[in-house]
Amino acid sequence: MACYRIPGPIGLQSFGGCIKDGTWCLAQSPVPGPVGLRFLEDVFGPWAWPVCAKLRQELSAEGLTLLKSIEELHLTPYDDQTGKDITAWVKGATIGYGHLISKGEWPTYKNGILASDADALFQRDLEPFVTTVRDDIHVPLEQRQFDALVILAFNIGRSAFSGSSVRALINDPSVPSTYPSLEAAWKAWKKSQGKVMRGLENRRASEWRIYTEGVYERW
Repeated sequence: MACYRIPGPIGLQSFGGCIKDGTWCLAQSPVPGPVGLRFLEDVFGPWAWPVCAKLRQELSAEGLTLLKSIEELHLTPYDDQTGKDITAWVKGATIGYGHLISKGEWPTYKNGILASDADALFQRDLEPFVTTVRDDIHVPLEQRQFDALVILAFNIGRSAFSGSSVRALINDPSVPSTYPSLEAAWKAWKKSQGKVMRGLENRRASEWRIYTEGVYERW
């Protein structure tokens, strides 16, 4: 069996394990040189392209800029429930672009960070949410839709996104739901500690405009 490395992580289980961690294994005659994505179309048909494109999707520059502006840069710790600066750890301790500080991390961040540190921390925090959207959504997405879903997931959390009606309805619009529409399911994420928050209503409306219209605007 000949194996060829395809740049970037692929790991597509729906191809029956033929592609794993970016390596494409051929059970038939070896093909000289690297095998590109065109080979996937030859084997699996044109439908392979949207799948491969989805696997490569990242948050766009527009989406990244908007998300950073929404989260806002804080170089010193604050309480995300009150917005006030803090000098001792609390459950909502936050720094950088919306990074929740665990109790164990407090010694690292209690005296603040540099802007460059905040950027690096944000990129590390963001990647799991990008991966979650890639893994949880099984239909092709336009870039604006992908961006909106990542921004939503970043706010509500990975497990909440994975178990949400938003995810279920995007994957299968006919799935039974307590919500009359995808928009209603999306905008239902408007509460914090059991209370409807105007800021969350505005955020959901902004995300929905990205998803449906490609308009990247903060409220």
